[in-house]
Amino acid sequence: MPVTLSKVHKQISKKRGVVNALHENSRDAQRLRKAGARDDRLSRHSATVLRARQPYMDRIDHIYEAVQDMPDALSDEELAEFVKNYINRDTPEIEQLQSERRKGRPPSKREEALKERVQAEDREFTTGLWMPDLSDSYVMTTLKAWNRDWSGLSAMKFIRFKKNGEKLASSFPPNRMS
Repeated sequence: MPVTLSKVHKQISKKRGVVNALHENSRDAQRLRKAGARDDRLSRHSATVLRARQPYMDRIDHIYEAVQDMPDALSDEELAEFVKNYINRDTPEIEQLQSERRKGRPPSKREEALKERVQAEDREFTTGLWMPDLSDSYVMTTLKAWNRDWSGLSAMKFIRFKKNGEKLASSFPPNRMS
């Protein structure tokens, strides 16, 4: 039971004893319905927020794994190469799915999803890919010690890195083109 509903349920059971024998339109029944509706609304909202954060978390998880082997901060050329490798990380799997597909058959859902993700990330790279500033040594050490939690990212400096090599300062959490 979610927190609000369990609190209301506990308060009513202390007062009444048995909660199963409530009249349909009693005050206590209305309180239980309101608490249940609130918990449902809050859980739907938190699921939406988590779903919206997931692509960014996947990106930073991938960067976190890759950074563990790097000794020092990256130059702009190395950063551009790193981003290109990140965007093309699914190319072998896409090619494998295409080769396994029989001639004349439509692409599988997985293949379509991977292609869409590559295209979306490439478009974002053109306008500015949101990522930690890997050219800063402090950010590199902070990222290596990251606890893999969304709130742990607030200590890092983020940038929007463009395809032409331009770096724009960004904020955490990401919103549109900040």
